[in-house]
Amino acid sequence: MSLKKSLALLTVGAVAFATVACSDSESGSDASGGSTGGDNYITAKGTEPQNPLIPANTNEVGGGNIVDLIYSGLVYYDADGEIHNEMAESIEPEGEKTYKVTLKDGITFSDGSPVTSENFVRSWNKAVEDSMLSSYFFEPILGYEEGVAEMEGLKVVDDKTFTIELNQPEADFPTRLGYSAFYPMHDSAFDDLDAYGENPIGNGPYTLSEWNHNQDATIVPSEEYSGERTPQNDGVTFVFYAQDDAAYADLLAGNLDVTDAIPDSAFATFEDELGERAVNQPSAVFQSFTIPERLEHFSGEEGQLRRQAISHAIDRDGITDTIFGGTRTPATDFTSPVIPGHSDTLEGADVLEYDPELAKQLWDEADAIAPYEGEFKLAYNADGGHQAWVDAVVNSIRNTLEIEAVGDAYPDFKSLRDEVTERTIDGAFRTGWQADYPSLGNFLGPLYGTGAGSNDGDYSNPEFDQLLTDAAGAADAEAAAPIYNQAQEILLQDLPATPLWYANVTGGYSENVDNVVFSWKSVPVYYEITKE
Repeated sequence: MSLKKSLALLTVGAVAFATVACSDSESGSDASGGSTGGDNYITAKGTEPQNPLIPANTNEVGGGNIVDLIYSGLVYYDADGEIHNEMAESIEPEGEKTYKVTLKDGITFSDGSPVTSENFVRSWNKAVEDSMLSSYFFEPILGYEEGVAEMEGLKVVDDKTFTIELNQPEADFPTRLGYSAFYPMHDSAFDDLDAYGENPIGNGPYTLSEWNHNQDATIVPSEEYSGERTPQNDGVTFVFYAQDDAAYADLLAGNLDVTDAIPDSAFATFEDELGERAVNQPSAVFQSFTIPERLEHFSGEEGQLRRQAISHAIDRDGITDTIFGGTRTPATDFTSPVIPGHSDTLEGADVLEYDPELAKQLWDEADAIAPYEGEFKLAYNADGGHQAWVDAVVNSIRNTLEIEAVGDAYPDFKSLRDEVTERTIDGAFRTGWQADYPSLGNFLGPLYGTGAGSNDGDYSNPEFDQLLTDAAGAADAEAAAPIYNQAQEILLQDLPATPLWYANVTGGYSENVDNVVFSWKSVPVYYEITKE
């Protein structure tokens, strides 16, 4: 999903959540109704879900962490983002735009009722009919239209088989099917969605045992689950914290087992305090800023020289160390290191290296075409915790190129986005992306394809567009990856956006647990965690 939505109010460290629940023992809070009493229960930092636990209507972390464990999709992603069949026996192409899905034998919901093709098709159609939060994930399917009751591209063949016909070839479409929007719902969901979401009957490795609103939620292993994500513990209690500082204090005291967020107040100390139990690794979040080609001095040959000069003028290593305490990783491309097929050796990637002399030389070459006048402004929303890094970036540009580079603060996210959307903004502006599914194409097509919905700089390059089409028509996602990387080499020449860094996931765990791994999308692999 675009950072426009998901990271709109993200600060350098943390966001504020719902009411805190205080934990007072190794196995969890007394407030959880006694459901955390087992020796092998894991306690984890969580937040109150925004909505009832309906897969396609859950797009925030608090609900998403639970939904991903009590439901299963046709496929799932392992910790490295690799795709594995889960409910699907096979997903086979039939022609260029159609996939035939065959379900595994014996798969059931937690009440023992079978998971059928109808459960998938009906759930997907319901998401679109009700315009659920994740309904846009179904846009590639033939017949998609907001509010439509049934998409003509979905056909039930029998209880174990259905087909998906797309509007156009999409090589990585099967990769997307592990996202929560594509999970199936039990037949009872369609009687009363809100009531069902409070006490869902899922098909995942866990079932919901208790949900004490604004306090905690406990999930326990499902006896009916037969997939590969086998729980290695007796359950997980998500304790809902209002502040990351409180969760981190409980972690240090041994009263919380796992946290997926370190407060910014502890950035400088958490790796020393937790030692090998500290987590600081790249995630599927990409940060950049965009200079629209319509701005004076930023089109044609002159514009290309200036974009390259600005990129070489940014000390990414120094900024990520000083501002972010090493919790960001300088970018080497337009995607993320955790995405399968990522390469850090793309031709032209040296344009992302700090080189003050080359930056000044390129800027002077551009001035020979047309002298630069005025300020270089980089816009950001002041309510999002971006001032420190924006100031550092523009200072680096100013000192290197000897021009007046300044941060341009907008009071809030909406006011910034309104001007970006209306194309009235008169300078550069911060942009970025958080992956919806582990595919290089998810970072490229929506942002840089001609006319794409998140192409805020109105970039257009026919050669790049053709490579996107070629990648979409490749035999599979693995075959598409080198084509996407070839397309990235064009972006490294044109720089429709200036890559800055990847946001790292920062977290940690207590001495009471083991086998803690954070996945490609910054989430602990809860089902693998064991109690010491």
